[in-house]
Amino acid sequence: MLNMDLTKKVFINTKQQAWVASPHKGVWRKPLARENAEKGHATSIVKFEAGASFNEHDHPLGEEILVLSGTFSDHTGDYHAGTYFRNPEGFKHAPFSKEGCTLLVKLHQFQIGDNEHVVIDTKNTLWSSGMGNLQVMPLHNYKGESTALVKWPKGERFQPHQHFGGEEIFVISGEFIDEHGRYPTESWLRSPHMSSHHPYVEEETVILVKVGHLHG
Repeated sequence: MLNMDLTKKVFINTKQQAWVASPHKGVWRKPLARENAEKGHATSIVKFEAGASFNEHDHPLGEEILVLSGTFSDHTGDYHAGTYFRNPEGFKHAPFSKEGCTLLVKLHQFQIGDNEHVVIDTKNTLWSSGMGNLQVMPLHNYKGESTALVKWPKGERFQPHQHFGGEEIFVISGEFIDEHGRYPTESWLRSPHMSSHHPYVEEETVILVKVGHLHG
């Protein structure tokens, strides 16, 4: 098991992690949280070398992916950098990448009954106004759990707040900061239920945020 105590705060600068070979040729991983070696709850950065592929498979309790770079493909189409998608339990595919790609992947973490297949091209989706000067792009919401992209303008400070159900962040660009530390691009951090912080940025920063799913 790796980082499976959901009551503990976790921060990983994934740029400083080494790639670990997966059982599939040409597919590499940076594990962030993992229940078992090859099944169950897992959060990872995954890299497909050009031409790498998987056999057809499904995903018990779902698969949630953000394409960070390159193009990820399956029988439903090609997904370029910035594509967010959710493949619910029962969805089968045989993914591959002709040119190579890097992904943020979360496995086996859907709530029971969350069966919607979601595909969002975030590069071509409009931002909405959020609190303060933040811009928000909602991606998913189900029974108190929500996922969104949040764009912070240069110098923005947010109010101190608590995270009911916890908060999970991946820094896509820029640098996210709070009183606990500084989190550069490609950082992953997970804060437990009822944790609190006072976040801000010094440069424009975009983060993927998931809240309401970490009750321990």
